[in-house]
Amino acid sequence: MALRPALKNLAVPVTALALSATLAGCGFQLRGTSPVPAALQPLAIQCGSQIPDTLCLSVKDQLKMGGLETTDAGNAAYVLGLKSYSQDRRASAITVRAAAAEYTLTQAVRIELISDDRIPLIADTELNVRETYRYDETNILAKQREQDELEQRLNDRLAQQILFRLAPMTEARIQTIRNDYRTNNPSAEPDADEP
Repeated sequence: MALRPALKNLAVPVTALALSATLAGCGFQLRGTSPVPAALQPLAIQCGSQIPDTLCLSVKDQLKMGGLETTDAGNAAYVLGLKSYSQDRRASAITVRAAAAEYTLTQAVRIELISDDRIPLIADTELNVRETYRYDETNILAKQREQDELEQRLNDRLAQQILFRLAPMTEARIQTIRNDYRTNNPSAEPDADEP
């Protein structure tokens, strides 16, 4: 019988260890932390004219929370370009009266990451997010507010996707991409300060 209390005392640390291993294995990361490596500093963000300010600000805010400061393109070693933004809203379910009961909202943005010597580290890539929400035609003002909040959430999720695309850009990975690019493009001469 003395073994039973010992097992109870052991269960809590074992459960905590199993939970932490599971979270670490699935890529869990605390909100507000950036997976972007410091190798991308100094980094500039260039948002095209059609990119919503809320998306551009969300990317900059998330980089800042992760400890990375952005600069202007003239002082940057790397430029992250956001371009070709689109948003689409489609009815995904209808009522018996043929009115929309649910909508699916989709946002997409194209990104690219270019080094100061014009080497594409991330080629032109499209990222998109999608979410469905209910629509009540009797409460239009509340639903518009809900759609606005949903658009901001989708902007934040797009910003997170962008940061996760930047995550593998360690110093070693950047150098590998540079070497591969120069091998495949012999006319691309390295700068004098490049190794």
